[in-house]
Amino acid sequence: MNEILCVTHKYPPMIGGMEQQSFELIKGLSNHYKTHVIAYKNGENKVLWFGSLKSRIQAVLKENPNIKLIHLNDGSMGIACLWLRKQTNIPVIVTYHGLDITFPLDFFQQKLIPKLSEFAGAICVSQSTRNECLQRGFDKEKTFTVKNGVDSNIADIPFDRGIIEKLRHNFEVDVTGKHILVTLGRPVKRKGFSWFLKNVMPSFNPDICLLMIGPMKTEKTFFEKALQAMPDKFNNNVQLMLGSPSDTQDVEEQLKKQDNVFHLGSLQYEDLLQVLSLADLFIMPNIHVPGDIEGFGLVALEASMRGTFVLASGIEGITDAVVDRQNGYLLPSENADAWIDTVHELLSDKEKLKILSEKGKEFTRRNYSWDIMVNEYKTIFDRIIDG
Repeated sequence: MNEILCVTHKYPPMIGGMEQQSFELIKGLSNHYKTHVIAYKNGENKVLWFGSLKSRIQAVLKENPNIKLIHLNDGSMGIACLWLRKQTNIPVIVTYHGLDITFPLDFFQQKLIPKLSEFAGAICVSQSTRNECLQRGFDKEKTFTVKNGVDSNIADIPFDRGIIEKLRHNFEVDVTGKHILVTLGRPVKRKGFSWFLKNVMPSFNPDICLLMIGPMKTEKTFFEKALQAMPDKFNNNVQLMLGSPSDTQDVEEQLKKQDNVFHLGSLQYEDLLQVLSLADLFIMPNIHVPGDIEGFGLVALEASMRGTFVLASGIEGITDAVVDRQNGYLLPSENADAWIDTVHELLSDKEKLKILSEKGKEFTRRNYSWDIMVNEYKTIFDRIIDG
């Protein structure tokens, strides 16, 4: 059995799409390789963790001389481990998720990206991300696309109508007799939440409500206030790098104006799944933001697995998660009329929508599993290990 080393700074118990992907990948690879893992654990000082990373990797390689391949979980790990190119002959593969290849800093694009392209291979979570790599000079023979998976077990958790009472009791949100739309995620510009609130929601009658789920801080930190005083380009780059909620202010303003939009904040995972099942439609109204792309669209797969039909902007990596007319509809980004008409059309025929939702659920179950993802990684790893 070949030996590999996986190095990741996105790993449980931290919660998020990249953390889940990294965990499922390493767990699956362990069935095929003797797998050594260096992972950042929540609670550690991240600066110190990165500072000691080189010595940790060197120690593992010294203790395990039969390691044949090193996998790094994203582009920032690739930058932190550029030294591996010259200090070891072991092939290194990096997974790219989107922003870790498009980040619009001149030094990053001109000096660091060319060095990242020298690693033995690149695995991209979507064709859109792969195209971004190829545009930056990556070798097409060593640059692959492997779509993320989704936990198919969430499809089998029964729907509990008690979530309706929980929404009323905990959030003072009464969805009785309403058509329900749901969004999920942090309020960053590319998600298009404020665009949807401004341009689409005002056209709906009060019987169509939108439930927004995800973290949203209303108070700015001292650092965030200081950033606002900086030049726009610097401010935007720092916000992209830190994943700051750049759409918060616009979303807050719209929430004050609209009576049929409710922001629930972060939910416990069990409640999140129930709200996804309660919804008639899951909404991903992404817009194009220079330098910041949606690398994939895992939340769309989670909604689909809960039996909810997806409406998503047909841009960037979303098109690898949502296949038009299969597990959702892809709509033109920032075309309000298309979004309004499609929502009205689907909500006007709930029987048809139910059929579409079940069809989408089965399509997602067949085509997006962690096992499929792991097997595709294994094929690439074996190819590179065998030279």
